[in-house]
Amino acid sequence: MSNSEELVALVALLRYGSFRTSQMALRQRLIDGDSPTLILAEDSNSRLIYDRAVRDVDQWITSGEHPLSWLDSDYPQQLREVHDFPPVIFVRGKLVQPDNGICIVGSRKAGQAALEAAAQIAQLVVDKNWTVVSGLAEGIDTAAHAETLNRGGRTVAVIGNGIDYYFPPQNRGLQHAIEDRGLVISQFWPGTSPKKYSFPMRNAVMSAYARATIIVSAKEHSGTRHQAKQAAAHGRPLVVSRAVYENTTWARKLVDDPNVLARVAYSTEESVSLAMEMATFTISDLALL
Repeated sequence: MSNSEELVALVALLRYGSFRTSQMALRQRLIDGDSPTLILAEDSNSRLIYDRAVRDVDQWITSGEHPLSWLDSDYPQQLREVHDFPPVIFVRGKLVQPDNGICIVGSRKAGQAALEAAAQIAQLVVDKNWTVVSGLAEGIDTAAHAETLNRGGRTVAVIGNGIDYYFPPQNRGLQHAIEDRGLVISQFWPGTSPKKYSFPMRNAVMSAYARATIIVSAKEHSGTRHQAKQAAAHGRPLVVSRAVYENTTWARKLVDDPNVLARVAYSTEESVSLAMEMATFTISDLALL
């Protein structure tokens, strides 16, 4: 079967078939080497849901919502490295392989000092010719994306809604700019509005796409903690600012865990240098830092 037929079969399974509420079992079968068309053949409604998926994929491609499956050669390699990879993603912009990125995240309601720190970190990442990854949310994410574009760097936005949906609405222009000069990724079907549960799911993809995560600002119950925990689960390096370490129990727990690649940075320069160093380190190497 061609990759396009396998993509359609995968969409049918995820959107209309028995795996629409549970992707874990489907991921395992893909890892084991079963093709989507083979798995779909086990469904008694395979022909019907395949035809529905054909219409979906044709419409998405016509509308410029480019779908990629785990089987496609253009599918980002770093997403293949994690256990909870999204079987299908949608992209707008330029795919680059490899794409070494640092994720910069933090509070949506960050103060001016934190916003300036995020911009400084983004500038330092761009100066090293790395990609800035973030989630296109208000606050820290917006500051990181905007500064990267201002500096002529590459930025990747991983969003928690359909790729044709703009959230927050005031970032529509920024999202278009990233599509033109970087890359926007979504794991959600086109037309999907943001939900409370979709942002932790987005964080998993954001953590996986980046080689390391820097948390600039966050509070105890901030949604950013999901990003930190996902980075730890993926074995990705995590750097937190001094304020985040001192003011949240989850950051202290992660940094103090010898089995987690996590460190505290006391300056913007240190946050970037630590993130890039740890991106090539293993747990046993941490004692050298």
